[in-house]
Amino acid sequence: RNEQIPLQHDGSSRLNPAPGCKAPRWFHWPPADGTGAGWEQVCRFQDPKPADLSMEEESDTRKINNSFLRDHNYATEADIISTVEFNSTGELLATGDKGGRVVVFQREQESKTQPHRRGEYNVYSTFQSHEPEFDYLKSLEIEEKINKIKWLPQQNAAYFLLSTNDKTVKLWKISERDKRPEGYNLKDEDGRIRDPSTITSLRVPVLQPMDLMVEATARRIFSNAHTYHINSISVNSDLQTFISTDDLRVNLWNLEITDRSFNIVDIKPANMEELTEVITSAEFHPQQCHTFAYSSSKGSIRLCDMRLAALCDKHCKYFEEPEDPATRSFFSEIISSISDVKFSHNGRYLMTRDYLTVKVWDLQMENKPVETYQVHDYLRGKLCSLYENDCIFDKFECVWNGSDSVIMTGSYNNFFRMFDRNTKRDVTLEASRENSKPRAILKPRKVCVGGKRRKDEISVDSLDFSKKILHTTWHPYENIIAVAATNNLYIFQDKVN
Repeated sequence: RNEQIPLQHDGSSRLNPAPGCKAPRWFHWPPADGTGAGWEQVCRFQDPKPADLSMEEESDTRKINNSFLRDHNYATEADIISTVEFNSTGELLATGDKGGRVVVFQREQESKTQPHRRGEYNVYSTFQSHEPEFDYLKSLEIEEKINKIKWLPQQNAAYFLLSTNDKTVKLWKISERDKRPEGYNLKDEDGRIRDPSTITSLRVPVLQPMDLMVEATARRIFSNAHTYHINSISVNSDLQTFISTDDLRVNLWNLEITDRSFNIVDIKPANMEELTEVITSAEFHPQQCHTFAYSSSKGSIRLCDMRLAALCDKHCKYFEEPEDPATRSFFSEIISSISDVKFSHNGRYLMTRDYLTVKVWDLQMENKPVETYQVHDYLRGKLCSLYENDCIFDKFECVWNGSDSVIMTGSYNNFFRMFDRNTKRDVTLEASRENSKPRAILKPRKVCVGGKRRKDEISVDSLDFSKKILHTTWHPYENIIAVAATNNLYIFQDKVN
């Protein structure tokens, strides 16, 4: 559909399929040494200018016009993707951006003649989720940026998702309509009220087919519960409640009740000068509806059980790795702050991401992680410059694959890293539109720290810290991943022969 339908532009900036989306390229994961299968890029979406939609066709192969590919520095602030999330079946993929928009992509249906198109995602629905607001009591601007999106498991023909900005969570219903009622008695076809004196007979309204229309409707608005900025939301496995988390509190909501929530964690001290840490992320256990975990800026994770008390200020488990005094520095506290916490699908492990590492914790062992993966340890010597340009405060997300055997997280220079937990192999890959030739092989990238640099390596001094992969997501059942790079969305899948 992203090739056949004309792209609509109403002057606003929105995600649209890039014309080069159909030209696949693939990379090998794990590295091409007999340890795994390859992947291919199936789609790339970006925010184009309306005037940049020139395309050429040659031998039935779409080519990307050079004028279309704008440098990422020219992307407006509103176009930058701020979250990306698959739904529970993987058929839909949602992205949110700093302009408050949500774009939903739908997976291409199976085709016998073109089986490789099964992994492609096309634009399904676009809607404005949040608008900029102003808190007059506090003289505070509330950004429209979408901080998180979480899908609810599908219960009927419609889809439901939660989206949040800094202050307000909204429940959206996305539904299809392909019929419209006709033959009303009290109004004409244009909707105008008819003169009752002209009505001489009773008509039975009928449903007539119409072009498919996808509607997004805000069904619930959960607001006025957070003093500080919301950093995460998580849907409970009971499908009735969810939590929203800010810097100091975790609130529990019922999906049907918008006028009140229950505060289940509150770490705000009586004197704010005594504040030593803040909450950075929280998530419900995938099977146990009474269990959730939240991480802190001090590098610790607390596991809480809502059956123990109404206020879960006292945790039931506390995960923290003792700091090595030999490696302590001025930046130790900053780089130990956890930016993301994720339960494994089987509920046995917790994965956390701090600035330099990804750690996997067994819920039965609190004193240290069972696995630690170095994401970009070559940046340890550059922490001073990263502190000066504020990059040290970037919040990277991490994600499990469907079987919990591989984990993925982002880095700088549009690199993202994959770690195989079974073979202990890892690979660095790049989401780059510079390699947009059809069927071009994407080889693993390596960063040279010092000494003589090889031909296929990149120097650590050449890394572009303005290009970063903060948001990633993995299909719940298949090897399909989505990676957000500034205003571009890349979708990769297992290589199809």
